[in-house]
Amino acid sequence: MHKLFEFDPSYVNLNNGSYGSLPMPVRLACDKLSARVEANPDRFMRIECIHHWNEARTRVAKLIGAETDECVLVNNTSHGITTVLRNFEWNEGDIIIGTSTTYGAVSRAIRYLGDIPPYPQVSTFNLQFPASHAEILENWREHIRRVTSEAGDLKQTRKVVAVVDAIVSNPGVRLPWKEMVAVCKDAGVWSVVDAAHAIGQEVDINLSEAKPDFWVSNCHKWLFVKRGCAVLYVPKRNQHVIRSPIPTPHNYRSPQDEHYNGPQKIAKLFEWTGTIDYVPFLSINAALDFRQWLGGEHKINEYNHNLAIAGGKRLASLLGTSVMDPDGDLTLNMVNVELPIPGDIKYSDEINALLQNTLLVDWNAYAAHYYHNGKWWTRCSAQISDFEVLANAFQDACQKVVKFAEQ
Repeated sequence: MHKLFEFDPSYVNLNNGSYGSLPMPVRLACDKLSARVEANPDRFMRIECIHHWNEARTRVAKLIGAETDECVLVNNTSHGITTVLRNFEWNEGDIIIGTSTTYGAVSRAIRYLGDIPPYPQVSTFNLQFPASHAEILENWREHIRRVTSEAGDLKQTRKVVAVVDAIVSNPGVRLPWKEMVAVCKDAGVWSVVDAAHAIGQEVDINLSEAKPDFWVSNCHKWLFVKRGCAVLYVPKRNQHVIRSPIPTPHNYRSPQDEHYNGPQKIAKLFEWTGTIDYVPFLSINAALDFRQWLGGEHKINEYNHNLAIAGGKRLASLLGTSVMDPDGDLTLNMVNVELPIPGDIKYSDEINALLQNTLLVDWNAYAAHYYHNGKWWTRCSAQISDFEVLANAFQDACQKVVKFAEQ
């Protein structure tokens, strides 16, 4: 498998969960597309691009159990989530629910909306791992019940919007997002699913059955698509909410237009939002061809999952620590292993830089690292992985952190 990617032969990559890993056949297909664009930019952008774009939307829609015209392509999940949240008409008393583990940029987007008129309230659902799905769901139901019952005079008119992770970024654990969406639906709460890590890692996604109100997933993390590319799912019942992408395109229809005849169709809105490199979006087709050649979604993810489980146990053994999820119930293809750093050494930019530089510069290896629930952890993305080299790198890095903290 390693020969199908173009990594530096000495680089040990256990972090495709951040930026993805582009296979050589997909990169070659992208190069051909780029050459085709440059050969005649006007012809490609004005005539040919839309056919490739629609094919990509059709194929990715099929993969996630949606209709083609419920799916559009955006640069990344943060962009997609922000697009959804900015399109809600916020009013006094509305509430946005995030979690204590919501991805940083999304959490900040929620906080920003709470900082500007009409100042929707921000509610935070606390998640601390390890935790079982049963515990998470019980606490989620209670949180939703409490938020929706505390409304006073605004209870009948306000809206509540919950941002739910399908797979948390850090820790890299799978949440019972379908059940959490169902809880939201029963309580009249809008659900916006941050599925940044889902497509290409979670198999048998069927959004027509799960029925989230909105769902966004990066195609460049696990699906082998060129970065950056994400799919934004907006079911037909909610397309009236999305009045404009970011930025607003030339074909936006305003109710103030002289010949206004209704809002623009969502696919039309998103097909051209300004001049960008469309090759990442169009590379969905080559990536899905490559995945079929490898054996398909189940075969790929069975391999990655088994590697994550076995590799996580091996890494924990070498580090003298433990995995966060010993039963594997919360683990797909990312495994979380405790690092040998005392918990009283808290996160700082200096420690983060020390870990990054030791891993990347001294060892030419990398896996994500973070502080959670009083402990230090690494999140290892299992795909093409050497956990033993990573163990040596982290042993060195963690020793440097401890010495730094003692100064």
